[in-house]
Amino acid sequence: MKVALIGASGQAGSRLLTELVRRGHTVTGIARHPEKIAAVPGVTVKKGDVFDKDSLAALLKGHDVVISSVHFSASDPHILIEAMRASGVKRYFVVGGAGSLEVAPGVKLIDTPQFPAIYKTEAGKGGEFLDLLRQEKSLDWTFLSPSAMFVPGERTGKFRLGKDQLLTNDQGSSISFEDYAIAAVDELEKPAHSRQRFTVGY
Repeated sequence: MKVALIGASGQAGSRLLTELVRRGHTVTGIARHPEKIAAVPGVTVKKGDVFDKDSLAALLKGHDVVISSVHFSASDPHILIEAMRASGVKRYFVVGGAGSLEVAPGVKLIDTPQFPAIYKTEAGKGGEFLDLLRQEKSLDWTFLSPSAMFVPGERTGKFRLGKDQLLTNDQGSSISFEDYAIAAVDELEKPAHSRQRFTVGY
């Protein structure tokens, strides 16, 4: 596949880039600081601005799928969705957040007393992005929420998938960037969550 990856230099984005290349996909890595993206075979690096709809749409044109791996508080979902529409690419994969996952019926993680205040703005904007996508009619979107702890770790290939409920185990709720990338690229290769949110965790 030809994949455009917005935010390719970030923590999640860099792991997604590695996983895509590992599986033989052709990637256009888009970032504000393209010099931070490793130059490897199969990867074209482009400088991009997530707030410039027209130039972003031009970078996205001609790809099979676009992955958005950018901080919600450092972007505008309206502009990203408009750029997608203008690009003509239908398939849109968003690296989501855990805050909008449910910990009990009708209770989101972001609304629990123990949710760290420092992450509330970012998590709230992630929830708004998901709400926007759920109203979206023209794009074939998927929103993959990580577990509560989304951290550097190992590429084990051993994890669970869920829907709208936070996945937990005896150690809490976590997923490595590396295993998240496996779940994400699996979904790109064999779509099972068209116009849906799903989650991944141990």
